[in-house]
Amino acid sequence: MSQEVTLTVREQKRLFVITEVLAEDHTLQISRSSVRRLRREAGLPSPHKKRPPRYRSWRPRRPQPGMLLQVDGSHHPWLEARGPELCLIAAVDDATGEIPWALFRPEEDSAGYFLLLQHLSHTHGLPLAVYADRHTLFQSPKKASIAEELDGKPPRSQLGRLLDELQVRLIPAHSPQAKGRIERLFGTLQDRLVKALRQAGAASLEDANHVLQRFLPSYNSRFAVPPAQSESAYRPWPLGLRPETVFCFKHERVVAKDNSISFNGHRLPIAPGRSRSSYAHRRVQVRQELNGQLLVCYQGSPVARFKPLHANPPAVGKFTPATPLAPSPMPYSTKPPLPSKLPRQPYKPPPDHPWRQPIIVQAKPKKPEG
Repeated sequence: MSQEVTLTVREQKRLFVITEVLAEDHTLQISRSSVRRLRREAGLPSPHKKRPPRYRSWRPRRPQPGMLLQVDGSHHPWLEARGPELCLIAAVDDATGEIPWALFRPEEDSAGYFLLLQHLSHTHGLPLAVYADRHTLFQSPKKASIAEELDGKPPRSQLGRLLDELQVRLIPAHSPQAKGRIERLFGTLQDRLVKALRQAGAASLEDANHVLQRFLPSYNSRFAVPPAQSESAYRPWPLGLRPETVFCFKHERVVAKDNSISFNGHRLPIAPGRSRSSYAHRRVQVRQELNGQLLVCYQGSPVARFKPLHANPPAVGKFTPATPLAPSPMPYSTKPPLPSKLPRQPYKPPPDHPWRQPIIVQAKPKKPEG
Protein backbone atom coordinates (compact mmCIF):
# COMPACT_ATOMS: atom_id res chain seq x y z
CA MET A 1 0.00 0.00 0.00
CA SER A 2 2.88 2.34 0.74
CA GLN A 3 4.23 1.79 -2.80
CA GLU A 4 0.92 2.86 -4.33
CA VAL A 5 0.91 6.06 -2.31
CA THR A 6 4.23 7.12 -3.81
CA LEU A 7 2.91 6.71 -7.35
CA THR A 8 1.72 9.66 -9.33
CA VAL A 9 -1.93 10.02 -10.24
CA ARG A 10 -1.20 9.27 -13.90
CA GLU A 11 0.67 6.05 -13.04
CA GLN A 12 -2.14 4.90 -10.75
CA LYS A 13 -4.70 5.44 -13.52
CA ARG A 14 -2.58 3.53 -16.04
CA LEU A 15 -2.06 0.57 -13.68
CA PHE A 16 -5.76 0.56 -12.87
CA VAL A 17 -6.60 0.21 -16.57
CA ILE A 18 -4.12 -2.67 -16.97
CA THR A 19 -5.57 -4.58 -13.99
CA GLU A 20 -9.09 -4.13 -15.39
CA VAL A 21 -8.06 -5.50 -18.79
CA LEU A 22 -6.36 -8.51 -17.19
CA ALA A 23 -9.41 -9.25 -15.05
CA GLU A 24 -12.00 -8.87 -17.82
CA ASP A 25 -10.19 -10.35 -20.82
CA HIS A 26 -7.88 -12.90 -19.18
CA THR A 27 -9.59 -13.54 -15.80
CA LEU A 28 -6.37 -12.73 -13.96
CA GLN A 29 -6.81 -11.08 -10.57
CA ILE A 30 -3.59 -9.20 -9.90
CA SER A 31 -2.88 -6.08 -7.91
CA ARG A 32 -1.54 -2.86 -9.36
CA SER A 33 1.68 -3.08 -7.37
CA SER A 34 2.37 -6.54 -8.86
CA VAL A 35 1.74 -5.25 -12.37
CA ARG A 36 4.16 -2.40 -11.76
CA ARG A 37 6.82 -4.81 -10.39
CA LEU A 38 6.44 -7.21 -13.34
CA ARG A 39 6.74 -4.39 -15.86
CA ARG A 40 9.92 -3.17 -14.20
CA GLU A 41 11.41 -6.71 -14.23
CA ALA A 42 10.55 -7.00 -17.92
CA GLY A 43 12.29 -3.70 -18.65
CA LEU A 44 9.12 -1.87 -19.69
CA PRO A 45 9.39 1.75 -18.44
CA SER A 46 6.47 4.08 -18.06
CA PRO A 47 5.31 5.60 -21.38
CA HIS A 48 4.92 8.96 -19.66
CA LYS A 49 8.12 10.93 -19.38
CA LYS A 50 8.70 12.49 -16.01
CA ARG A 51 9.81 16.08 -16.05
CA PRO A 52 12.89 16.49 -13.85
CA PRO A 53 12.35 18.74 -10.84
CA ARG A 54 13.66 22.27 -11.20
CA TYR A 55 15.77 23.49 -8.33
CA ARG A 56 16.76 27.15 -8.15
CA SER A 57 20.14 27.88 -6.73
CA TRP A 58 20.19 29.88 -3.52
CA ARG A 59 21.79 33.29 -3.88
CA PRO A 60 23.60 34.70 -0.84
CA ARG A 61 22.87 38.20 0.36
CA ARG A 62 25.01 41.08 -0.78
CA PRO A 63 27.64 41.90 1.86
CA GLN A 64 27.02 45.65 2.12
CA PRO A 65 23.81 47.67 2.37
CA GLY A 66 23.14 49.75 -0.72
CA MET A 67 24.75 47.31 -3.15
CA LEU A 68 21.38 46.00 -4.39
CA LEU A 69 17.80 47.15 -3.84
CA GLN A 70 14.84 45.06 -4.94
CA VAL A 71 11.91 47.29 -5.97
CA ASP A 72 8.38 46.37 -6.98
CA GLY A 73 4.75 47.36 -6.60
CA SER A 74 1.97 45.38 -4.94
CA HIS A 75 -1.70 45.85 -5.87
CA HIS A 76 -3.83 44.80 -2.92
CA PRO A 77 -6.94 45.96 -1.06
CA TRP A 78 -4.78 47.52 1.63
CA LEU A 79 -7.66 49.62 2.97
CA GLU A 80 -10.10 46.71 2.61
CA ALA A 81 -13.62 48.16 2.21
CA ARG A 82 -12.81 51.53 3.81
CA GLY A 83 -11.20 53.14 0.78
CA PRO A 84 -9.89 52.67 -2.76
CA GLU A 85 -7.51 49.92 -3.80
CA LEU A 86 -3.95 51.20 -3.67
CA CYS A 87 -0.55 50.06 -4.88
CA LEU A 88 2.36 49.82 -2.46
CA ILE A 89 5.69 50.72 -4.08
CA ALA A 90 8.55 49.58 -1.87
CA ALA A 91 12.26 48.85 -1.88
CA VAL A 92 14.06 46.24 0.24
CA ASP A 93 17.78 46.12 0.83
CA ASP A 94 19.24 42.79 -0.25
CA ALA A 95 21.94 42.82 2.43
CA THR A 96 19.80 43.58 5.48
CA GLY A 97 16.17 43.04 4.48
CA GLU A 98 15.47 46.62 5.59
CA ILE A 99 12.79 48.70 3.89
CA PRO A 100 14.58 52.02 3.31
CA TRP A 101 11.35 53.63 2.15
CA ALA A 102 7.95 52.84 0.67
CA LEU A 103 4.86 54.74 -0.36
CA PHE A 104 1.29 54.17 -1.46
CA ARG A 105 0.16 55.26 -4.91
CA PRO A 106 -3.19 55.03 -6.73
CA GLU A 107 -1.45 52.75 -9.24
CA GLU A 108 2.02 51.53 -10.11
CA ASP A 109 3.48 54.36 -12.16
CA SER A 110 6.83 55.91 -12.97
CA ALA A 111 6.20 58.90 -10.71
CA GLY A 112 6.00 56.56 -7.70
CA TYR A 113 9.45 55.13 -8.42
CA PHE A 114 10.73 58.68 -9.06
CA LEU A 115 9.54 59.72 -5.59
CA LEU A 116 11.04 56.56 -4.08
CA LEU A 117 14.49 57.18 -5.54
CA GLN A 118 14.30 60.89 -4.76
CA HIS A 119 13.64 60.18 -1.08
CA LEU A 120 16.41 57.57 -0.93
CA SER A 121 18.90 60.00 -2.46
CA HIS A 122 18.24 62.41 0.44
CA THR A 123 18.13 59.91 3.32
CA HIS A 124 20.44 57.00 2.39
CA GLY A 125 22.14 57.81 -0.92
CA LEU A 126 22.14 56.24 -4.36
CA PRO A 127 22.30 52.43 -4.54
CA LEU A 128 24.70 50.65 -6.83
CA ALA A 129 22.05 48.50 -8.53
CA VAL A 130 18.28 48.05 -8.65
CA TYR A 131 16.67 44.63 -9.15
CA ALA A 132 13.23 44.84 -10.78
CA ASP A 133 10.91 42.90 -13.06
CA ARG A 134 10.59 43.39 -16.81
CA HIS A 135 7.75 45.89 -16.56
CA THR A 136 7.45 48.50 -19.32
CA LEU A 137 8.05 51.14 -16.65
CA PHE A 138 11.66 49.96 -16.49
CA GLN A 139 12.18 48.75 -20.07
CA SER A 140 10.74 50.57 -23.06
CA PRO A 141 8.64 48.37 -25.40
CA LYS A 142 9.49 50.57 -28.40
CA LYS A 143 11.82 49.37 -31.11
CA ALA A 144 15.03 51.25 -31.69
CA SER A 145 14.99 53.74 -34.55
CA ILE A 146 17.66 53.88 -37.22
CA ALA A 147 19.39 56.80 -35.51
CA GLU A 148 19.37 54.97 -32.17
CA GLU A 149 20.77 51.83 -33.77
CA LEU A 150 23.57 53.83 -35.37
CA ASP A 151 24.37 55.55 -32.08
CA GLY A 152 24.17 52.26 -30.17
CA LYS A 153 21.58 53.69 -27.76
CA PRO A 154 18.52 51.48 -27.26
CA PRO A 155 15.19 53.17 -26.46
CA ARG A 156 14.81 53.82 -22.76
CA SER A 157 11.76 54.42 -20.63
CA GLN A 158 11.56 57.45 -18.39
CA LEU A 159 12.56 55.35 -15.39
CA GLY A 160 15.36 53.66 -17.31
CA ARG A 161 16.65 57.06 -18.39
CA LEU A 162 16.60 58.23 -14.75
CA LEU A 163 18.65 55.24 -13.60
CA ASP A 164 21.16 55.84 -16.39
CA GLU A 165 21.61 59.48 -15.40
CA LEU A 166 22.06 58.48 -11.75
CA GLN A 167 24.52 55.74 -12.80
CA VAL A 168 22.42 53.08 -11.07
CA ARG A 169 22.58 49.66 -12.72
CA LEU A 170 19.23 48.08 -13.61
CA ILE A 171 19.15 44.27 -13.27
CA PRO A 172 15.99 42.76 -14.84
CA ALA A 173 14.55 39.66 -13.18
CA HIS A 174 13.60 36.69 -15.36
CA SER A 175 11.03 35.23 -12.93
CA PRO A 176 9.14 36.20 -9.77
CA GLN A 177 11.21 33.67 -7.83
CA ALA A 178 14.37 35.59 -8.75
CA LYS A 179 13.21 38.58 -6.67
CA GLY A 180 11.77 36.41 -3.93
CA ARG A 181 12.94 38.70 -1.14
CA ILE A 182 10.51 41.47 -2.03
CA GLU A 183 7.80 38.97 -2.94
CA ARG A 184 8.01 37.52 0.57
CA LEU A 185 8.06 41.06 1.95
CA PHE A 186 4.73 41.86 0.30
CA GLY A 187 3.29 38.63 1.71
CA THR A 188 4.28 39.77 5.20
CA LEU A 189 3.02 43.31 4.72
CA GLN A 190 -0.32 42.13 3.37
CA ASP A 191 -0.86 40.61 6.81
CA ARG A 192 0.83 42.98 9.27
CA LEU A 193 0.41 46.29 7.43
CA VAL A 194 -3.25 45.65 6.65
CA LYS A 195 -3.90 45.12 10.36
CA ALA A 196 -2.05 48.35 11.22
CA LEU A 197 -4.11 50.26 8.66
CA ARG A 198 -7.30 48.71 10.00
CA GLN A 199 -6.39 49.59 13.58
CA ALA A 200 -5.64 53.20 12.60
CA GLY A 201 -8.87 53.45 10.58
CA ALA A 202 -7.06 54.64 7.43
CA ALA A 203 -9.54 55.29 4.63
CA SER A 204 -7.61 57.43 2.10
CA LEU A 205 -4.28 57.62 0.35
CA GLU A 206 -2.97 60.28 2.71
CA ASP A 207 -3.98 58.28 5.78
CA ALA A 208 -2.35 55.13 4.40
CA ASN A 209 0.97 56.89 3.77
CA HIS A 210 0.89 58.43 7.24
CA VAL A 211 0.38 55.02 8.87
CA LEU A 212 3.03 53.46 6.61
CA GLN A 213 5.75 55.89 7.71
CA ARG A 214 5.02 55.06 11.36
CA PHE A 215 5.00 51.34 10.57
CA LEU A 216 8.38 51.13 8.79
CA PRO A 217 10.69 51.84 11.78
CA SER A 218 9.07 49.14 13.93
CA TYR A 219 9.19 46.66 11.06
CA ASN A 220 12.87 47.32 10.32
CA SER A 221 13.85 47.06 13.98
CA ARG A 222 12.25 43.62 14.21
CA PHE A 223 13.02 41.95 10.87
CA ALA A 224 16.20 43.62 9.57
CA VAL A 225 19.38 41.55 9.91
CA PRO A 226 22.94 42.87 10.31
CA PRO A 227 24.97 42.88 7.07
CA ALA A 228 28.13 40.88 6.54
CA GLN A 229 30.07 44.16 6.22
CA SER A 230 29.04 47.22 8.17
CA GLU A 231 30.32 49.72 5.56
CA SER A 232 27.56 51.28 3.48
CA ALA A 233 27.72 51.06 -0.31
CA TYR A 234 25.28 53.92 -0.88
CA ARG A 235 26.85 56.60 -3.06
CA PRO A 236 26.57 60.32 -2.25
CA TRP A 237 24.84 62.67 -4.63
CA PRO A 238 27.11 63.55 -7.59
CA LEU A 239 28.65 67.00 -7.45
CA GLY A 240 27.33 69.43 -10.03
CA LEU A 241 24.16 67.44 -10.72
CA ARG A 242 20.95 69.28 -9.88
CA PRO A 243 18.08 67.06 -8.71
CA GLU A 244 15.44 69.08 -10.58
CA THR A 245 17.15 68.29 -13.88
CA VAL A 246 17.05 64.54 -13.19
CA PHE A 247 13.81 63.79 -11.34
CA CYS A 248 11.55 64.88 -14.18
CA PHE A 249 10.01 63.43 -17.32
CA LYS A 250 11.79 64.52 -20.49
CA HIS A 251 10.15 64.80 -23.91
CA GLU A 252 11.54 65.95 -27.24
CA ARG A 253 9.57 68.45 -29.36
CA VAL A 254 10.19 70.46 -32.55
CA VAL A 255 9.13 74.12 -32.47
CA ALA A 256 6.55 75.05 -35.10
CA LYS A 257 6.73 78.06 -37.42
CA ASP A 258 4.63 80.17 -35.04
CA ASN A 259 7.24 79.66 -32.29
CA SER A 260 5.10 77.21 -30.28
CA ILE A 261 5.15 73.52 -29.41
CA SER A 262 2.43 70.94 -29.04
CA PHE A 263 2.14 68.99 -25.80
CA ASN A 264 -0.76 66.66 -25.01
CA GLY A 265 -3.18 68.54 -27.24
CA HIS A 266 -2.16 72.04 -26.06
CA ARG A 267 -0.27 74.72 -27.97
CA LEU A 268 2.45 76.28 -25.79
CA PRO A 269 3.91 79.57 -27.12
CA ILE A 270 7.59 80.26 -26.49
CA ALA A 271 8.58 83.87 -25.85
CA PRO A 272 11.70 85.15 -27.66
CA GLY A 273 14.81 85.32 -25.50
CA ARG A 274 18.00 87.31 -25.48
CA SER A 275 19.96 84.96 -27.70
CA ARG A 276 17.20 84.11 -30.19
CA SER A 277 14.07 85.84 -31.36
CA SER A 278 12.58 82.64 -32.75
CA TYR A 279 13.01 78.92 -32.14
CA ALA A 280 11.14 77.73 -35.20
CA HIS A 281 12.23 74.31 -36.51
CA ARG A 282 14.52 73.88 -33.50
CA ARG A 283 14.45 70.76 -31.34
CA VAL A 284 13.73 71.53 -27.68
CA GLN A 285 13.35 69.41 -24.56
CA VAL A 286 10.22 69.61 -22.43
CA ARG A 287 10.90 68.71 -18.80
CA GLN A 288 7.79 67.68 -16.92
CA GLU A 289 8.37 68.11 -13.20
CA LEU A 290 6.68 65.98 -10.55
CA ASN A 291 4.46 68.90 -9.49
CA GLY A 292 2.98 69.15 -13.00
CA GLN A 293 4.94 72.18 -14.22
CA LEU A 294 6.60 72.20 -17.64
CA LEU A 295 10.01 73.64 -18.43
CA VAL A 296 11.08 74.08 -22.06
CA CYS A 297 14.86 73.95 -22.58
CA TYR A 298 16.92 74.64 -25.67
CA GLN A 299 20.48 73.29 -25.64
CA GLY A 300 20.23 72.81 -21.87
CA SER A 301 19.07 76.39 -21.13
CA PRO A 302 15.46 77.11 -20.03
CA VAL A 303 13.48 79.30 -22.40
CA ALA A 304 9.90 79.04 -21.09
CA ARG A 305 7.97 77.67 -18.14
CA PHE A 306 4.32 76.63 -17.97
CA LYS A 307 2.20 75.62 -15.01
CA PRO A 308 -1.32 74.19 -14.68
CA LEU A 309 -4.05 76.55 -13.59
CA HIS A 310 -5.36 74.20 -10.88
CA ALA A 311 -3.41 74.06 -7.60
CA ASN A 312 -1.34 71.05 -6.54
CA PRO A 313 -1.69 68.88 -9.65
CA PRO A 314 -1.14 65.17 -9.05
CA ALA A 315 2.28 63.78 -9.93
CA VAL A 316 1.49 61.10 -12.47
CA GLY A 317 3.55 59.28 -15.02
CA LYS A 318 1.74 60.91 -17.95
CA PHE A 319 0.83 64.59 -17.82
CA THR A 320 -2.88 65.02 -18.53
CA PRO A 321 -3.91 68.56 -17.53
CA ALA A 322 -7.59 69.07 -16.82
CA THR A 323 -7.41 72.77 -17.76
CA PRO A 324 -5.38 74.71 -20.34
CA LEU A 325 -1.88 75.70 -19.37
CA ALA A 326 -1.01 79.31 -18.57
CA PRO A 327 2.34 80.41 -20.03
CA SER A 328 4.76 82.00 -17.60
CA PRO A 329 7.79 83.53 -19.40
CA MET A 330 11.23 83.28 -17.84
CA PRO A 331 12.58 86.33 -15.90
CA TYR A 332 15.06 87.22 -18.63
CA SER A 333 12.36 87.23 -21.31
CA THR A 334 11.01 90.81 -21.55
CA LYS A 335 9.61 90.85 -25.09
CA PRO A 336 5.97 89.82 -25.61
CA PRO A 337 5.37 86.57 -27.46
CA LEU A 338 5.13 86.74 -31.22
CA PRO A 339 1.54 87.02 -32.49
CA SER A 340 0.34 83.97 -34.29
CA LYS A 341 -0.15 84.45 -38.06
CA LEU A 342 -3.66 84.25 -39.41
CA PRO A 343 -4.34 81.69 -42.12
CA ARG A 344 -3.87 83.12 -45.60
CA GLN A 345 -7.10 83.74 -47.51
CA PRO A 346 -7.26 83.01 -51.24
CA TYR A 347 -7.18 86.11 -53.49
CA LYS A 348 -10.38 86.86 -55.44
CA PRO A 349 -9.89 89.29 -58.38
CA PRO A 350 -12.55 91.98 -59.05
CA PRO A 351 -14.93 91.72 -62.02
CA ASP A 352 -12.93 94.21 -64.15
CA HIS A 353 -9.67 92.36 -63.55
CA PRO A 354 -7.88 91.22 -66.72
CA TRP A 355 -8.06 87.67 -65.42
CA ARG A 356 -11.87 87.82 -65.70
CA GLN A 357 -11.89 89.23 -69.30
CA PRO A 358 -12.57 86.85 -72.19
CA ILE A 359 -9.55 85.57 -73.99
CA ILE A 360 -9.44 86.63 -77.66
CA VAL A 361 -7.25 84.50 -79.84
CA GLN A 362 -6.18 86.22 -83.08
CA ALA A 363 -5.52 84.06 -86.11
CA LYS A 364 -2.09 84.22 -87.59
CA PRO A 365 -1.85 85.69 -91.13
CA LYS A 366 -1.22 83.16 -93.81
CA LYS A 367 2.04 83.26 -95.63
CA PRO A 368 1.79 84.03 -99.38
CA GLU A 369 2.29 81.09 -101.63
CA GLY A 370 5.23 80.94 -103.89
